[in-house]
Amino acid sequence: LYVLRLYFLFNLLSRIDLDELMKKDEPPLTFPKTLEEFEYTFNEQGQLRHTTTGEAFVFNAREDLHRWNQKRYEALGEIVTQYVYELLEKKCNMTKVILPVDVTEEEPRSFIYLSADAMSNPAKLLVLIQGDGVVRAGQWARRLIINQDLDSGTQIPFITRAKEEGYGVMVLNPNENHLEVERPAKPTPLLSPEASDEPAEKRERKDDRESKKKRDFYEKYRNPQKESETEQIPIRENGSPEEHLLYVWDHFVSNAAARNVFIVAHSYGGLSLVELMCQREAQVKDRVCAVAMTDSVHNIWHQDASKSIQEWLQQHCRNWVSSPEPLDTPVEPMLPDCPRLSAGTERHELTSWRSFNSIFQFFSKALQTGDEYEESSNTVTTRSSHRTKHEHNHDD
Repeated sequence: LYVLRLYFLFNLLSRIDLDELMKKDEPPLTFPKTLEEFEYTFNEQGQLRHTTTGEAFVFNAREDLHRWNQKRYEALGEIVTQYVYELLEKKCNMTKVILPVDVTEEEPRSFIYLSADAMSNPAKLLVLIQGDGVVRAGQWARRLIINQDLDSGTQIPFITRAKEEGYGVMVLNPNENHLEVERPAKPTPLLSPEASDEPAEKRERKDDRESKKKRDFYEKYRNPQKESETEQIPIRENGSPEEHLLYVWDHFVSNAAARNVFIVAHSYGGLSLVELMCQREAQVKDRVCAVAMTDSVHNIWHQDASKSIQEWLQQHCRNWVSSPEPLDTPVEPMLPDCPRLSAGTERHELTSWRSFNSIFQFFSKALQTGDEYEESSNTVTTRSSHRTKHEHNHDD
């Protein structure tokens, strides 16, 4: 009976006209290049809205075409990335600085954004580090920018407030790690006459007969539009988020005039920061006044952070984590490193925005505490004296 059922099932499937199924092919994977062509704009509240209907962005523009919808979303995301860059430059007056600093014309490049006084501000410097993924300089979460608003999804509120409070600002770009180029098509290998006794034409006809249906099904129905293959060329000394942070530290932060450095690190940015401490522990302790992490994914045990790093994190760092508890409620620590506080939200991507005010209050208190300590100390073990000594012995 089982064999009979299989026979009838096979017979039924053999009668299905694949051409009829393929009539529902997805539309071309070509999308608009500007917000205007997409018929979207950001309103006065920083919300993305359709220019005609006023409605929010709809992901499922075409039912049952998930790949096409995803590609459309990604195309809009690339436009949003460029839009945020424009805001950084025009609204925030930030300057794009190319990396590596000695880049040649031929090699791929990345960049960061600096405020006009980022390197010269003698008092305070704020460094912003986002998580991993598709987000680029100036963004916390693309999803929030598209579905909620610019304030929650970008770093612009942090930049604006930092400037108002007298900070220089550095906006990092830890996910711009490579140049993606189209991989050239592989030439079809030619068999020598000795490789087969069959004529070439006969071999080709035979191969076609054996594979045409299978090839057509997978290429045209399941994957109707074959995407071009690409390869990635890494950016020198910036090939990963960890490399990028180390490079920016060595070439920019360590050379900045600010006596007090403050860092906001979201998600994977916290992991990159702990990695930086493992490699530049003395320098980070010497220059950084306070660190605000938001739902950081760092792990002091997996990253082999020393006891002294753990103790420094306990004193100078706070991690606002996703939690149902009210904002700033202490959360039980998972590991013996920085204290954890509730960000007042259970959504990972919202933790930076929800803890916005708490972070700047934390920085102000840390600065006040540091200044009081330095004023009361008559020894040469203060951070400022450490920094002066380090500057004389800097070999990097």
